[in-house]
Parts: sequence; C-alpha cells; structure tokens
Amino acid sequence: MASFHKGFIKTHPLISAILYVLRLYLAFSTVSPVTTAIDPCYNYTELNDTWRSINNTHPSVINCDRFVSWSGWYRLFINNTSAHIPDTCVAQSSCGTDVPLWIRGGHPTVTDGVVTRDVCGHWSGYAASYCCYFGSFPIKVKACPDNYYVYELVSPTLCSSAYCADTGSINTSPTTVTPVTISPDPCYNYTELNDTWRSINNTHPSVINCDYHVSWSGWYRLFINNTSAHIPDTCVAQSSCGTDIALWIRGGHPTVSDGVVTRDVCGNAGSYCCSYGSFPIKVKACPGNYYVYELVSPTTCNLAYCADTGSINTSPTTVTPVTISPDINITLEEGCTSQNCFQNLLEKIEDITSQVLSVTTVTNILTVAFNASGKILESSSSSSSSSVSPAELASYGNRILKISEKLISTLVKPTDMSDNVSFTLAVVEVEVFMVGPNVTLDKIPRLDTTNSSVDIDLIGIAKNNKNNNETRSAAVAFMSYNTMENLLKPDFFNTSNDTIKTMMSTVISATLPKTTNTKLTKPVNFTLKHIREFDPNGSLSCVYWNISEWIVDGCSVLKTNSSYTVCSCVHLSTFALIMQTSRPSESDSLLDLLNLVCVIVGLVFFSLALLTFALCQWSPGVNNVARINLCLSLLLAHLLFLLTQQFLSLIRPHQVLCAVISGVLHFLFLSGFVWMFIEAVLLFICVKNLSQISSKKREVLSSGFLCVIGYTVALVVVAVSVGLLPEGYGSEHCWIKMDKGFIWSFLGPVCVILALNMILFINIIINLSSTLKNLNAEVSQMKQTKIMVFKTLAQFVILGCSWILGFFTNGRKELEILFLILNSQQGTFIFLVYCVLNNEVRQQFRKFFRCLCCVKQH
Repeated sequence: MASFHKGFIKTHPLISAILYVLRLYLAFSTVSPVTTAIDPCYNYTELNDTWRSINNTHPSVINCDRFVSWSGWYRLFINNTSAHIPDTCVAQSSCGTDVPLWIRGGHPTVTDGVVTRDVCGHWSGYAASYCCYFGSFPIKVKACPDNYYVYELVSPTLCSSAYCADTGSINTSPTTVTPVTISPDPCYNYTELNDTWRSINNTHPSVINCDYHVSWSGWYRLFINNTSAHIPDTCVAQSSCGTDIALWIRGGHPTVSDGVVTRDVCGNAGSYCCSYGSFPIKVKACPGNYYVYELVSPTTCNLAYCADTGSINTSPTTVTPVTISPDINITLEEGCTSQNCFQNLLEKIEDITSQVLSVTTVTNILTVAFNASGKILESSSSSSSSSVSPAELASYGNRILKISEKLISTLVKPTDMSDNVSFTLAVVEVEVFMVGPNVTLDKIPRLDTTNSSVDIDLIGIAKNNKNNNETRSAAVAFMSYNTMENLLKPDFFNTSNDTIKTMMSTVISATLPKTTNTKLTKPVNFTLKHIREFDPNGSLSCVYWNISEWIVDGCSVLKTNSSYTVCSCVHLSTFALIMQTSRPSESDSLLDLLNLVCVIVGLVFFSLALLTFALCQWSPGVNNVARINLCLSLLLAHLLFLLTQQFLSLIRPHQVLCAVISGVLHFLFLSGFVWMFIEAVLLFICVKNLSQISSKKREVLSSGFLCVIGYTVALVVVAVSVGLLPEGYGSEHCWIKMDKGFIWSFLGPVCVILALNMILFINIIINLSSTLKNLNAEVSQMKQTKIMVFKTLAQFVILGCSWILGFFTNGRKELEILFLILNSQQGTFIFLVYCVLNNEVRQQFRKFFRCLCCVKQH
C-alpha cells in the first residue's frame, strides 16, 4: 500500500489543490492571461437582439449592422431561445432593417468544422426583386455539438442592412444548382451581342449604359469589334464596361464536358466585388473555344454585363471546385505491419504528381498513411526485437509531415478574392485559406482547429508575392496532428538539464503552399490548448521540428495560463509546446513510511473519537454534533481516497465511475470544512459566554439545524459545479480537474472557510486570554494553564487553520513534513482534546476498564 500513498503531500487532493494554487500564483503573477479563443463553440458572444427576428417585418426603427464593432464569434438568441442566421431567402424589410442578411450555401454539420458562407441581402431594384440583390463580405460558420451554430460576423457593405435571426429549422445541405440539359444546343443557336462599350477597358464612360430594360431572350455570344469575347469571371473595377456597376460572373467558366452550368452574377460597388448581386445566368462552353450565356435583366439600372477578350478562368473562384485529377486509389496492403510495407506506401504517395486533388482523395490517402504508421508503432511496441529506433521514428515523422504538406498543397486553387478548405479526421485537422489579387479583406480570419489556432498576415504576404508580375496571391495551410507525438516524441527536445519532457499540445504545422515569396511580414502567433494537466512548476517551451530534434530558435512564449499558451514565431514550420519538469528524487523510504503511518493513525483516531462520542454519556450542555459529523466526513473522505488510489488502475478506465468518486470526494471534503467552521462558531460562542452552550442556545443551534447547514452547503456547491461543468470531475487521480478554473469550486469555499476560522480562532485566543487573567485562584486550579495552552493549540489544527501552512511550504521538505503530520492528525487531536482530556469521559473510561477487569477476574 505504501506505493499508492507515496508523496502524500502531492497526491492528497486537499494538499495538492492548495499547493497548486500557490504555485500557479507564483508562476503567473507577472504574466497576462491568454485572451485568444480556441474553439468558438465555447468562446462566443451572445447576440440577443429581439428585433433580428425574421418575424419583425416593416419595423418602425431601421437597424443597421454596418457600424457595429464586430469582434470574434457570436451565437444568436431571440428572447433567450437559441437562433441561427437563415440559410434561405428572407423577405425584404424583415429582421428590423431594410435589407435583411442571410447566408447562402446552407449550414455545415459538426464534422464539417469551420466553413465560409456568402452573405446575401434581399432588396427590390425598380420592379425587380432578388434575394441576393446586395452581397456582403463572407462570414465563417461552425456547427456545435449541442445543436447550435456560431458565426464570425463582419460589418456589412452598406447600412440599412442587418443579420437576421431565426429559431426555425436548419438546412445543412449546400444550395447547389444542378446543371440542366437544354435542346437545341445553344452553341449553335445564339444571338450575337457586339456592343463595343461593354469592353472592360471602357472606364468612366460619358454615357452610362444599363441592361435593365433590355428585352433578353435566349442565348447570347459576346463580341468586341467582331472579336469573340466572354463575360469576365474575376472582379471588374467599378465604373468599367460603360456603366456604373459592371457585372461579372463568379465561379469560373465551365469546360465543354461540364455542359450547361449556372453562375452567380456580381457587381462591384467599390467596397466589395460582389456588393451588388443580380439574377444568376446559365453558361455553356462550346467546342470552338467560345462561350454562350442565357442572359437575364439585372436587378436594377446602371448595371450592365461586361465583355473581355482576354484569357479565360476555367477554375472557379469560390463556388464550383476546380477541375481535378482523377481520384488516386492508394490503399494499405492487407496485413501490412512491416517497416518495408510502410516504406513502400510512403513512396507511392511521394510519387503522386497531380497538382490538384479532391478533398476526398486527400483525406483518404492521409487516413491510410496515418493508419499505417499506427500499425507499425503497435507492432514494434508488442515485440522488443522489432522496436523502432529513435532515428527511424524521426525519419517516419519527417516523411509523414512531407506527404501531408504535399497532399494538402493540392487543395490550393486559384482564386480572385478569397476561398478556404477545411476538413477534420481522427488523426489530423486541416484549414487552408487562399487569397487572390482582388481580395477585399483587411486580414484573414483566425484559422482554428479543436486544440489550436493561428493568426498570420496572409494579406501582407500576398501583396509581396508577385508571380510573373501578374498576380498577387498566397495561401496558408494549417494542420493539427492528433497522433504525431508518437513519432516526433517530446524526448527529441535535447536540453542540457536532465528533465522530464511532456508534450502539452498537439503537433501543428503551418506552410505557405504554392506561394512564391514565403517571407513573413510579421511574426505568426499560434495559440495552443494544453492537452494535459498543467504543472505551474514546469518550464514551457515553444519549439519547432528541425529534421531530427525539437529546437526553440525563432519561437518564444508570448502569453500563457493554465489552459492555453500563445507562441510567437518568426518562421513557419512544424511546432509544438513542450513542458519540462524536474525528475522526481529517489524514493525516500522514511517519508513513504511516515505518509502511510500518518494516514492510518489519523483514520484510527477518527474511529476512536466517533466511538467515544457515540458510547459515552455527555453533559446536557455539551453539543458534539459538529465534532461527530466532522470526524464522520473526514473519515469517509480519507478512506474513500485511499481505496481509490489502491484500485486506481481498475477504476481509471471507467470514466463515469471515476467522475462519481471525485464528486463524492468533493462533497465529503467540503462538508468536512463546513463542519470545521460550525465547530469554530460553537467554540467562539462557548468562550464568549464563559460556559458551554446553554439550553437556550441549543434551541437556536439545534442538531437538526446544524446538520442541514453542514451538509446542504457542500451539496449545493457540488450540485452547482456539476450543472456548470460536469466534465470537470474525473482527473487522472479521480479528483477535480485543474484546468478551466474548475478547481475553484473546491478551493473557493475552502479559502473562505479557512479565512473565517482564522478570524474566529484569533478572537477565541483574545477572549480566552482576557478571561484567564480575571479568573480566581480556585478556577485557575481547575483549568491548569498547560492543559489550556495545549487545548488552544490543538484547536488550531481541529479547526483546519493549519491547512494555511500549505501556502508556505514551496518545496521545503521540513515544512511539508510538518504540514503532513498536522493535517493528517485532525482525528488524533479531536480524540485527545474532547475525549482523553475530558474529565467525565476519563471517569467513564476508568469505570469501563474496572468492569472489564472484574469480568476477567470472575
């Protein structure tokens, strides 16, 4: 049993909690807390504006979100009922505004992670009404596990527009348009449109043309001076094409094999390339390398279709995926557990030459690669003869990183403005963000995964990135590997001091794929969530992977607290957060024995005190209810804790059982401290009145009343804690978890009680000292000074005041031993003060032993 009670000071829940707070305070007294959010599902601002309801039509007050200082993620409510931004068209003049905003593309599912959605505003231009008449900057959306959604909102492009809120049903299917097949073939049945003024080079025209009143009918092919042209598929400058707002199509042109497709029509109003939306049109690519369009009237005047004779973009900018290589089928051979098999698999992946792959292909290959590495590690760990050396682990890790970055780079597509791709697997989470030459964002949104996030100045990088003097574009790929530490172990962090290295975060990678100039314009900040229990005595290092080892060059800890750490790095690579802690000293057999003896002795005297209180007769004026319940609470708490540690290996796999045990321990220890406070109050009343509590006092402080207080307070605290954060129970030692500040559900009440007990104890000493000076000689003989001093000092321990000593141990062995002895012997002091040193109890003990001796003699 000694092995399970080794280091009582570090394993006992009360002591470890108090020492934890002291060390946390010392470690972070000068460090600013982290304010960067990780998972927006639990880090959002509530938006509870009733006027946003879709049922608020034709409002008397017109609201506007244009000048709201949006920051971070938001969750919508209507009258405290969870709501969401509608993903279908909203009637004009709804949601407390003129132009109600909704999102197009449907809501994501939880497995989709963070997605980007276009924002549309419904409006009527002249006689034409269109659900996406006004476009606004795109926003990010995430589905959360408890069936709600959070949004990273940004200011709309114009006033009198506001985000809507709806409590109705959700559409989780993207609103895509299915291509249609028409007859006859429009490639040979079209009308020529040969308006020279439509040229994108016709800027700031003297005559403002308008397509609103044109009687469009059927399909059209564009010409400029009899040269074949097409509608631009990238953003066109405002006041071009002989009109105020030039119309272009978003989503790229199709190929001949695509047939007829539908494309959104956008107009640039200066603030955003798609500030004005118009009715979508149909497009078809024809065999002679030209395009035909089924044109419709725009939503208002001063809008006209553009024409361009330049190059064609057959890669979509936002909506339709680019043409990709056929799916590559790479599978793991059945029964593949050898290193050669793994090597062959990696070589197949490295031989892939495709520049663009589908998300499905990339995720399939990544899953196969990580599954293979997992099997290799499992087989090597089960057989010592085939164990993988550290050098081989590092080599495998390098190749996994290399192929991961290569595969994810194939997801980068050309874009005119901005685009993103994200997916989540069991082994890796990926966020890819791309910006193009016409991006309208001041900065890209923070890239988030479950346990990490990154802030990078991709806009600045794109501005410095010129490729053939034509485009300014860039892309960032952010990956969070959930199992990579099995290959790139924290022990690869070589330091001069001999310490224990612990991986405190997931391994992450950040790269700039398909970007010519990868020079950073400013340091990149990574926020890493701690995936293991934080030790305030440990030393944190932000490290990056350099071929065979973790090193710290160019990275530093910017901010940290018990839950997160922000790392700032001047370069991109593969990063992690590693904590170094001192190796435990060699086992001290004397201290182990002392731990075991102290705990057992304490339990024995708790039991003896309870037997004495139960079997002996007490004066009517003595109220032992606090002492009995104090002994009972601490006896059960210490006993349960010891049994839990004894069978921890059996209990720990059952998380629910472990959580229940930690909740019961929380209740028992808290009730013990509440009974210490009640005992302090009763003792204070006793000393104040120079007598035991009178019968009148006992009527006020009856046993039933005290029991209600003693157990209800602890029960309420535990119930509230369970309600607020049920996952806070069940640490590695089946105690309260230290992260998320949940430990304060225990330490908060304990600190308050200790402070009150210290105040009461000091008052008791002052009153008792004053009383002893005024006692006559007869009384002084009855209450011997030495016994009174001992009882007074013993009360210091009984009332729990000695727990304060835990804040001053700070690794000093002699104070830790004193702390251990005093606070494991509360039962011993209770038995000595209230049983052994009580005259009436001693007389009853003598009488009992005399009777016992008489029985033996006869």
